[in-house]
Amino acid sequence: MKLIIRAYDLKLKHTFRISRKSIDFQPSLIVELQEDDFSGFGEATSNPYYNITIEILQNDIEQIRTLIEATSNETPDEFWNKISSHLVHNPFALCALDNAYHDLYARKKDKKLYELWNYDISHNPLTNYTIGIGSIENMIAKMEELPWPIYKIKLGTPDDIAIVTELRKHSDAIFRVDANCAWTVDETLSNAEILKSLNVEFIEQPLKANDWEGQREVFKNSVLPVIADESCITESDITKCHNHFHGVNIKLMKCGGITPGKRMIAEAKKLGLKTMVGCMTESTVGISAIAHLLPELDYVDMDGALLLAEDIASGVTIKNGKTYYPERTGTGVILF
Repeated sequence: MKLIIRAYDLKLKHTFRISRKSIDFQPSLIVELQEDDFSGFGEATSNPYYNITIEILQNDIEQIRTLIEATSNETPDEFWNKISSHLVHNPFALCALDNAYHDLYARKKDKKLYELWNYDISHNPLTNYTIGIGSIENMIAKMEELPWPIYKIKLGTPDDIAIVTELRKHSDAIFRVDANCAWTVDETLSNAEILKSLNVEFIEQPLKANDWEGQREVFKNSVLPVIADESCITESDITKCHNHFHGVNIKLMKCGGITPGKRMIAEAKKLGLKTMVGCMTESTVGISAIAHLLPELDYVDMDGALLLAEDIASGVTIKNGKTYYPERTGTGVILF
């Protein structure tokens, strides 16, 4: 098997702002695994919150190039087990490799990835479209630029309620809000009352990631469901989130790829948690991998490629929230 690594700077349509950062470009690393006449693709983006840079991703993958290229005819689970101990410190790199191998494996079997898993795609959830923090006028303009059935609104400002109140005047779409760890317990409980009246579906990660005591209080008293994001990173976090959140937002890059992501979804379902998979600001390579998990999810946030000024690949497409799969096997990705 041959390993190819490519680095990109993904230019965004608009400056993307959340409570802790603002970006115009998203650095991204694409991994390609080649065997015979087949290629599989995976992606990992840089992320300062998790101390991940493109250089770190490249270096960590290069350290195990020989191990990767010696792989042949192993199952995705076997491949993940083979490389995971070498990348325990870098789940983003592990994700790129794991997703690429899943893609390659399915292509060699001449199946789409969801077909390989025997998933039924007829009832897939719609994806939301994210509105980053900005002036109210700017946020309204983004909604008008792309009418959508579900918006996720990034919050974490002194004017959060005013923002949602004003945006509601301009759309009947479902709203979800994401505070990205910026609120207190009292703010969350108070905001939830008002947000419920504004037809908000749920609140994502209102408190700091390690505030389990506060989150327990929110869980017991919030009038809106609360979904974990920064509090749900690895497989062991699923049980921690039980009785602290109503659902979990699993990010493949944070947990190490499709292999552990599927296990996290299964564990969350056992515990009665709502299941969601979210994306980073990534290209169609990463988004297409997420798309094959849709039949197992209650909610999904896979709008990353929609936020780009220019994409680097084709694969799944999303129109008005609905996902469409290409005829190609695997995840369906090809690079431009």
